[in-house]
Amino acid sequence: MDINQQSLAYGAAKSAIREIAAYAAARKAEIGAEHVFDFSLGNPSVPAPDAVRASIERSLALPSSQVHGYTPGNGLPSVRAAVAASLERRFGDGTATADDLYLTCGAAASIVVCLHALVNPGDEVIVIAPYFPEYRVWIETAGARCVEVMADEHTFHIDADAVAAAVTSRTKAVIVNSPNNPVGVVYPRENLAALSAAIGPDVTIIADEPYREITYGAEVPWVPSIHPRTLVCYSYSKALSLPGERIGWVLVPPTCPDHDQLVPAIAGAGRKLGYVCAPALFQRVLADCVDEPADVAAYERNRVALTSGLARLGYEFVEPQGAFYLWLKALEPDEQAFFERARALELLPVPSSSFGCGGWVRVGYCVEHATIVDSMPAWEKLVASYGRSAS
Repeated sequence: MDINQQSLAYGAAKSAIREIAAYAAARKAEIGAEHVFDFSLGNPSVPAPDAVRASIERSLALPSSQVHGYTPGNGLPSVRAAVAASLERRFGDGTATADDLYLTCGAAASIVVCLHALVNPGDEVIVIAPYFPEYRVWIETAGARCVEVMADEHTFHIDADAVAAAVTSRTKAVIVNSPNNPVGVVYPRENLAALSAAIGPDVTIIADEPYREITYGAEVPWVPSIHPRTLVCYSYSKALSLPGERIGWVLVPPTCPDHDQLVPAIAGAGRKLGYVCAPALFQRVLADCVDEPADVAAYERNRVALTSGLARLGYEFVEPQGAFYLWLKALEPDEQAFFERARALELLPVPSSSFGCGGWVRVGYCVEHATIVDSMPAWEKLVASYGRSAS
């Protein structure tokens, strides 16, 4: 049977993050969940807000065709209007209208749709390493080449000079993820302005923003106000703890050059990929919960417990400004070997090779608070295995 070799290769390679999560699930079944410290997936432990349940219960009282039937391909007009009004309230006049939005099954679908709307075979898309590994898959399956540019090695902000050196006549877009997965940094306005100058006005920024609402005091700049040629991708998976419902949107801001071509191109990309009619029930949840705040306090409590505990043990890390990941320096240059030592102690972070660089691990702290507290003896044993003692 002559099957698609690219799809076979991606399926055989699998996701390191999900492989570790599957291993964690198996270990929990073997030895008990309380003995396994799974920091692999960005799967929120914070429950969805009560407003989500209330919205679902209200929707279930509607006629079945309104809850379970098809919607327009780009989403219900009333829902898109509600999202646009929220964006207008938050980011100022002219931010969005209902017609500028395309509802999707989460940020993954949003980014894929943007790529298929933008790129032609042979184009290039820049990613800032370390980066979410699926970016490469989505870029390559859109027919483009993924170009990695390392972030600044000290701050993990965007290295604008390095980006400028990577830009060619084939560069079509740069994916920017802030607050950042896996590092947890928030790119400040001046850093994004430097990026905009580095790429010039003809390259599109795809702003991947599922963690926008989860910050610890840092301001998350509105990218279209800095670089007009921006597409914004959003998901409610993190802010509303709905990763299993896969609901989000793409925004083509009115200020974006080629706006009038990009809006139908986004819709056309959704059509050709089959990414149409996002789930009707959760479209209605969006309309009801569009301004519902994220429960940042729970993640802040976890962040403090994790960083203070690991600092006491002498670990080095990047202080998270947003999202719910800690970028932890491995205790040896080989992050995979470090991971194997950690795994022997039932500690399950994700090696940084998954994110396009070496020497680090990502520790997801969107877990139960007890997992962090109870893991500290294992982290201490890991330090001791390298012949070091707690600071």
